[in-house]
Amino acid sequence: MKQRTWPPGPSEGSRFTSLSFSKLHDKEKRSRFSIRAATTTKSISKSSSSSSPPPSNDAGDFSMLPFDILTKIAAPLSLPNLQAASSVCRSWRDALQPLRESMLLLRWGKRFKHGRGGVKANLDKALDSFLKGAARGSTLAMVDAGLVYWEKGEKEKAVGLYRRAAELGDAVGQCNLGISYLQGQPSDPKEAMKWLKQSAENGYVRAQYQIALCLHQGRVVQTNLLEATKWYLKAAEGGYVRAMYNISLCYSVGEGLPQNRKLARRWMKRAADHGHSKAQFEHGLALFSEGALLKAVMYLELAERGGETGAGHVKEVVHQQLSATSRDHAINQANNWRALPATR
Repeated sequence: MKQRTWPPGPSEGSRFTSLSFSKLHDKEKRSRFSIRAATTTKSISKSSSSSSPPPSNDAGDFSMLPFDILTKIAAPLSLPNLQAASSVCRSWRDALQPLRESMLLLRWGKRFKHGRGGVKANLDKALDSFLKGAARGSTLAMVDAGLVYWEKGEKEKAVGLYRRAAELGDAVGQCNLGISYLQGQPSDPKEAMKWLKQSAENGYVRAQYQIALCLHQGRVVQTNLLEATKWYLKAAEGGYVRAMYNISLCYSVGEGLPQNRKLARRWMKRAADHGHSKAQFEHGLALFSEGALLKAVMYLELAERGGETGAGHVKEVVHQQLSATSRDHAINQANNWRALPATR
């Protein structure tokens, strides 16, 4: 689907690009929650009277917890954690049944959205499944339903679902809600940064990257390069490819932190190895300048395939310095290359 980005992208002069709204949802990178039962025991002195009442075990009895509290605790859980929580005791299992049902609805919603699992793509059926899952309390389903509404242009409904998920502690919902406020007409910088910060502090790398971008470019907040590079680095270390590229640029020119060519080169290569086409282009250029022609051709070929047309022109120059056998070997390496796993 075609989505907007914020702030303006590279076409307006900046190499530091923003997050594509179409890639806000990541089912695999979510905050994890552990559920622990606390039990309380009371020591009884030998001098206590035999008529003293026995110690209570209510503190360890899950059946004493209201069902709505249990479901609120578990709303952002992924399927493996939900299954683990359901195995604690019967009261948990009974309380979490609606959320387990929502996981099945969520799965069918994704099948209809993407046309997988033997079904044809059908956005209306996908939305219906997501909404049913959301009605059973799953924040994962709320976020997916919000994404469909956003795609359909019904942004108020999308924001409402993001807010429900965000208030239940879902980091993706918090991030989506924050970006929604950034893109609003008019925008609401205060609310945007509030929710992005909550998501970032919950460890969600896309929110960390977005905060860094806002601080770097001075959009809706005052420019703060030192803080921007801190958030870039957090997101990069968390596996977010765009942050790897941007922190490389910061190290390269000494923006927000001391200039360090070695670290700039290291992060650029990491971004390239994780599939960032601009990083592949720039890393290929660096290899070419060092005389590592075979490796340069491979990265330039990958960059060209990723849409960097300038890489093709440089690649042709390098080809003139290589034998036909060497060129074929480099292209074969590109054909067999696979990007390292990353959070995009």
